Amino acid sequence: MPQLPAMNERIETGELVLTRIVPEDLPEIHRLHADPAVWRHLPSGRHTTLERTRDMMEHYLADWREGLGYWTLRAGKTGDYVGIGGCRVRDGVAWNIYYRLDPAYHGRGYATQVARAGMAHAARVRPELPISAILLEHNLASKAVAERLRLRLVWRGADEGNPDAAAIRLVYADREVTPAHLAVLRS
Repeated sequence: MPQLPAMNERIETGELVLTRIVPEDLPEIHRLHADPAVWRHLPSGRHTTLERTRDMMEHYLADWREGLGYWTLRAGKTGDYVGIGGCRVRDGVAWNIYYRLDPAYHGRGYATQVARAGMAHAARVRPELPISAILLEHNLASKAVAERLRLRLVWRGADEGNPDAAAIRLVYADREVTPAHLAVLRS
């Protein structure tokens, strides 16, 4: 396996440049999370206040003190903001793959690129933890990414708390997970 760069260094993957999230990213991250087009699959997830995004970012910034968190994604050629993504530990039991991209960059394979980079670093930081992807069944693009990453479906059921009572949550993982893992990943 090739040597991975230190977690705080600039990482290039395909056409993206990944850097750890910093407080100065707040305006771009809020703009992204407030965009209704980003939340087609979960409209209730849209951020309607800057404070909500700031609270979310506080968690993401804290993740880096534990060794790894989400990155800010920029286009390598232009430096344009693309989104955020990578892996972070969810409630101490599993890595969670996440990506949220500006709609202008959908369909280019960027979600897969950042997820692969996150998985490689997660396996180095805490290899004992399973790597998971949690998504809604009707989000076919995210489902395709999880399958492209060779993750296996480990749970399918109602997405509790979703305003859409018919929503189905899928949990994918890179290995078998315990009932304790599932209890966290399903919530």
